[in-house]
Amino acid sequence: MTEFSLDEFLPYQLSVLSAHISLEFSEIYAENFGLTVPEWRVIVHLHNAGPVSVREIQARVDMDKSKVSRAATRLEKSGHITKETNADDRRLLKLALTDKGHALMKELIPLAQKFEQKLSDRLGADNEALREMIAKFVKASQ
Repeated sequence: MTEFSLDEFLPYQLSVLSAHISLEFSEIYAENFGLTVPEWRVIVHLHNAGPVSVREIQARVDMDKSKVSRAATRLEKSGHITKETNADDRRLLKLALTDKGHALMKELIPLAQKFEQKLSDRLGADNEALREMIAKFVKASQ
């Protein structure tokens, strides 16, 4: 049998690292705003993209439709987003941030930027090189 070390397998390392960083950041927005990971992804995507459908968010944030829909329902109940039925296709819902959602983002962005800066500081001189490599991988996967 061929030797194989999971701990040295790059896809595994990237997955573990991604999960760890996501968890570390999720603790910040959960503690400060009571948001879950799916809610964070939905609200940030709406902030960046403007009004879009659940399907568009699902494709962009890499979550299944049911998670996006449940997050959207909770965000609508909390007054952070609105849901509007698409006039051309009643199966589609258009989601949009409310004023309360925009206000939340105004508070969230500085926390996200501070977290990102901490990560960059940990990387030190390797920060730019890592970002360039990640950009290559992201571009190749699109």
